[in-house]
This record gives sequence, C-alpha cells and structure tokens, in this order.
Amino acid sequence: MNTKYKDLIEQTFDFPQEEFHTNNGNLFFHNIDLTALIEQYGTPLKFTYLPKITENINRAKSWFQKAINEQGYQGKYHFAYCTKSSHFKFILEEALQNNIHIETSSAFDIDIVKSIKEEGKLSDKAYILCNGFKRDQYITNIANLIDGGHENCIPIIDNYEELNLILEETKSRFKIGIRIASEEEPKFEFYTSRLGIGYKNIVSFYEREIAENPQVDLKMLHFFINTGIRDNAYYWNELLKCISLYIKLKKVCPTLNSLNIGGGFPIKNSLAFEYDYQYLIDEIINQIKTSCDEAEVDMPDIFTEFGNFTVGEAGGAIYEVLYQKKQNDRERWNMIDSSFITTLPDSWAINRRFIMLPINKWNRQYERVLLGGLTCDSDDYYNSEQHINAIYLPIYEKDKPLYIGFFNTGAYQETIGGFGGLQHCLIPHPKHILISKNKKGKFTTKLFKAQQKSEELLSILGYEKK
Repeated sequence: MNTKYKDLIEQTFDFPQEEFHTNNGNLFFHNIDLTALIEQYGTPLKFTYLPKITENINRAKSWFQKAINEQGYQGKYHFAYCTKSSHFKFILEEALQNNIHIETSSAFDIDIVKSIKEEGKLSDKAYILCNGFKRDQYITNIANLIDGGHENCIPIIDNYEELNLILEETKSRFKIGIRIASEEEPKFEFYTSRLGIGYKNIVSFYEREIAENPQVDLKMLHFFINTGIRDNAYYWNELLKCISLYIKLKKVCPTLNSLNIGGGFPIKNSLAFEYDYQYLIDEIINQIKTSCDEAEVDMPDIFTEFGNFTVGEAGGAIYEVLYQKKQNDRERWNMIDSSFITTLPDSWAINRRFIMLPINKWNRQYERVLLGGLTCDSDDYYNSEQHINAIYLPIYEKDKPLYIGFFNTGAYQETIGGFGGLQHCLIPHPKHILISKNKKGKFTTKLFKAQQKSEELLSILGYEKK
C-alpha cells in the first residue's frame, strides 16, 4: 500500500489544526500559502506573522480577565512583554498596539524604550520593569528614565547593592520591586536561582534599607522559576511560598501592591501539544485570592512578563532539501540549504523541538530521514521529531524540490544565533519576511532583511576592499 505523508499525519494527530491545513498537497500556515511565499522570495527564508503577536497578547488578557471576573478578584492584571525574546522594532510596534507594558534586562533595552517613547508609541504611564543584574550603564539609564518623569519605571532589585547604586544616580523619588531568588527544581545542578534575593532575607532587607527611606517606595514582589508555569507540585509549592512572602511583606509595607509572576507560558512544539492555559490561570488567581482573604490583606495587582508566548508562535523558517546522502543501508541524510546551528540555535544548544512539517508533496509517499545543515560541524543536524523520535518526510526526488518548514521559532533564535553578524562557516543568514494583514484582511508581505552577502561578512572580518 502506498501511504501518503498526509495519511501519516492525519492518522497520528488531530489534523488539520487551527493554524495548519493543506490544499492540493501544499501546507498553509494561518491561511498563508507558503508555497507562494517560496515562489516569491526563495529559500532559505525566515518569516514573522505579525497578527499572531496581537492574538496571543489578547488571549492572555482575556484568560486573566475571565478568571478575575468569575472569582471576584480585587486586583488588576497587567501584561508586560519581555523584550529579550525578540528586540526587533517590528515586534515592539505590533505588541505595543495592545496597551501593554515592557520588561527590560539590559542597558540597551532602556535605549530602545527611549526611542519608542520619542516616537509616541509607548505611553508615559506604561510600566517599565527593569529586571536583570544591573551595573554601570544600566543603572545610569534607569536613573535617566526616572529623572525624565517616567513614574512607572520600576527597577527590580536583584541584589543588595543595586538600590544604593540607583540612589547614587538620582535624587528623584522612585518605585522599586524585589526579585525572589527562587529555589530550583531538584533536577537542576544548583539549588537556588542566581537572580534575586533569598526568601528569608527580603523582609529584613526591606526593613533595613527601604522602610525609612522617603525616596523609595516598594511596589512589587517578583517571582519566576526556570521551568515556567506548569501544573505540578513543584510549581504550586513555589507559588505558595511566594504568596506567603507577599503577605508577610505586605503587613509591614503598605506601599506593596503588585505581584509579578514572571513568564513561562509554553508554546506549541508539537502537533500533539496540549496545555490548559485557562485552568492554570484560574488556579493561580484562586491561590492568591484564597491566601490573601485568609490573611486579611489586599489582593495584589498581577503582572506577567510573557516573551516566548508573545512572539514564539509568530515565527517560522523555511528551507529547501538540496540533496539526499545515503550514508549506509539505514540512514538517509536530507541536506538543507542553510544551517541549524546558526538559524535555529536552540535546536542544537538545548535540544529544543520545533514543529517541523514539509511545505509541499503531502500527497507523496514518505520515508524516514535525518536532517543535516550546511556547516562542516558534526553537531549541525536535527534528527528527532514528534513521530516516535524520528523524522518522516515525503520522499526526496532530485527533479522535484522538497521544502520543509520549522514553526513557532519566533523567540530568541535571532539574538542567540546572531542577526546580521558572523555565522558559523560563513553560511549566510536567511532573508527575513514580515507578513501582515491589511484592513481588508488580505495578507501583505515585506522583505525586512535580504540574505547576507559575502561583502558584509568579509567587512566584519577586516577584508575590506581598498
């Protein structure tokens, strides 16, 4: 029996799905004809589907608001975007259309904030939550933002020295938050996060350094764990410890009114992905409300800092299979026209999985393959998928091109892999396409950055023409 690739997918997963369907053997992503995109721009290419950013922001807002309304929660919800997930201007411009706030992590982030404020795209009332380890220029930039009148700039204190460093830079009155040094999951190589101040030390730090200082108001307690928001005993235990600390701190600090639960919503990495976002949010709201009611303290405003969830599902990468190498009787290597190390570094560095699907030839037979990149590095490959630790793709035919797509790659890959700089083995970075919808609902595409040329790389390396 000649089984088509489409049959394999439909028999293995619930397919088609919200963002994926096929027509005449070709894959569509959010109704975008990816084959037409390839015909227009060629491969390799990366794309960002901007409407997905707005969609995910509004999904999160609606989930939290639903939980707040149904449970009679007294605090408000605030959505902040974690800029380190993707710093591109087109990302910020899309996100900021949805009345959100910003979380920063470095000195240059504040320069970005100043730039978008000057263009009128960020309100003076927006919260700027300054996270991360702060020294020198970051401290100076935060102080400049405060002195410039941005009252809702809230540096999140990471260690005991940071408060004094800020006080040395500004005479203005300002608000702060404190980050909890959370205890990590038992499987980690260390017990406590390197970020933040220990649970047992925060109240004494407040009483010693903040309570009697008229220049500083403590407004926020910040909580985040590396595993993200998960429905397991570890997460709920750490959240309850955080809530307990909030209550203890609130009883001695009247100005404290906000609880930042960080980021950590997962995104879809498989056609079999399941995650009950609404249930998790309902339970978080319930835990905070119940604890505050029992302790007779006011419920805090809730902040989140979703980055990957905001932009991850907006991105994708498309490659052509250039050639198939049959190395032995069992292994077939499909060689793509780019590199996994440089364009999808998380797949190589932390073994992260993305949704991988062919763009065309869904009506053809399939075979088991391995995927290899163009660099000469033995680690430049991708060889496991949701199909029982194997990759199945339509059969390779030399005279009929096969294109493959990796989806939900929109967070971190450019900043980790490097954008516009040197690439491993000097494999050029793919072209980058922006996809939007106009007022009539029609898709529009724009070339954001062409594929790197030899001259760019040689110039960086010092081989400039004389």
